[in-house]
Formats: sequence, C-alpha cells, structure tokens
Amino acid sequence: MNKNLNQLIYLLKEDVGLFISISLGVFLFVLFFQPFPFESIDLNSNLLFVGGLAAIVFMVMVIVRVVSPWLIRKYDYKDYQSIFSSFMGGFIMVVLSAVAFAFYLFYIGSIEITFFIMFKVVLICFAPPVALRLYDLIKRLKVENKTHQKQLRIFQKQFAENEEEDLNKTVELVSDNMTENLNLPAADIAFIKSADNYVEIVYKETGQFKKKLLRNTLKNIEQQLKPFHDFIRCHRICIVNKQHIDKLNKDYSHHWLTIKDFNEQIPVSRQYLMKLKETI
Repeated sequence: MNKNLNQLIYLLKEDVGLFISISLGVFLFVLFFQPFPFESIDLNSNLLFVGGLAAIVFMVMVIVRVVSPWLIRKYDYKDYQSIFSSFMGGFIMVVLSAVAFAFYLFYIGSIEITFFIMFKVVLICFAPPVALRLYDLIKRLKVENKTHQKQLRIFQKQFAENEEEDLNKTVELVSDNMTENLNLPAADIAFIKSADNYVEIVYKETGQFKKKLLRNTLKNIEQQLKPFHDFIRCHRICIVNKQHIDKLNKDYSHHWLTIKDFNEQIPVSRQYLMKLKETI
C-alpha cells in the first residue's frame, strides 16, 4: 500500500507544476476574453466562477494523466508512461472537460447551453491536451538530444584516441622498386608532394623541417598512408597531414594551405576542397 501511495505522490510531483500552469492559462483566458455570458455576476463571484473552470481542467488532467494509470497498476516507477495513447488520452481529456464545463456552466452559472456555447467549450477544452502533447514532445526531444550528445562525446573521445594512436605509430614509406624505405613517426610528416618520378617527403626532426626524396608515385604513397586517418589528399600533386595545417586560405581564383612554421604554400584543388573543409 505504501509503495502504491508513493508512486501516486511521485506522479503528482512530476506533473503538478505543469497542470497548475495550464489551468492558470485557462483561467486567464476565460477571465479576460469572457467567452461565456456571465457579465451579471459581480467581480468576486466572477473570479471564483472562473477559478472553478480552471479547477475542472486541473482535476481532469490529474485523473487522466495520474490517477487512472495508478489505479490500473500499469505504472513503471522508473520510466512512467501513461496507459493511454497520446490521441486517446487527449480525446478523453477533451470529453471529460467539455461535459464538466457544460454541467458547471448550466448548474452553477445558470448559463443556457447552446450550440455556440458548446462550440466554445470544446475549443477551450482542446487547449490542455494540446499543451500536454507539446510538453511531452519537447521533453522527449530533450531526452533524445541528451542521448545524442552523450553518444557524440563518446564518439569524439574514441576518435581522438584513434587519432592519438595513429600519430604515435611509425609510417613506413617504400620505394616502387622496394630497394629503399623511410620510417618516420606519423606525427612528424607534414606533407608529401609529387616531384616527377619521385615524391618529396617533408617532415620535422628535432624541431626542423627536412626533405627526403623517394622514388615512387604519389598514388602508391597514398595507398601506403591509407591506415593513417590524418593524411588527406588536397591536390593531385600533394598529400598533407592535417595536424600540421595552420590555415586554409583563398583568393578570388584559388585555395591553398599554410603549414605551421613552414614558408611554403600547399595547393588545394576544387576536387578535394569539400572533403578537406569537412576534415579540418
């Protein structure tokens, strides 16, 4: 018994602020726009009368969203969901509110119930379920967004770890005739560019940039660098290590890269521009 009572209290605490806000909205709407003919009632009685309409809205929301699920025992304490579908719960809320409004207007306010009065009653009674639906949608989107952000942080962490692992690895670049090879830390290679039948490898050693020629094609070198994600093709004659990129520059006719602490422009062709922008 105590457990069930605690569940009911938990549900009320979850939504009572929302119910009060929606009821207050209905109260202010009816008070200022006066959709029902109760002008003959004095101001104090008017406030109490309109407050009764707001109380009806509040009680209907409590019954549909809290009490009914609690009574039918289909409540998961950790992850509560209404027993009604969104549409069914809203429909029941509109019907109960409209019937209660009609009885209240007729017996308490002595207002004749006409088709036009009922039309306005139904329109007003649509507001609470619509507001609740929007609240549920926004709440769900926030939860999904929080989940996506968490997944993104995990992905970014994994990606950073993979990048760091790549940079700590040694790259072995082999000539086309297999007679010469060059072993360098991936983090030290700044860029590689084509030079006729050779490739020119520009790398950093003890804080200074050095160059090494290796007989091979840039296409073959690109294949050798495939396991290392930091190397990007930026031009038909050049591959660059994104960790060494200082800035992507452009003028009216072309783009180029500048390398940190290195006075040479690296050309960028339109063919590789979009992929380069996404990577850096």
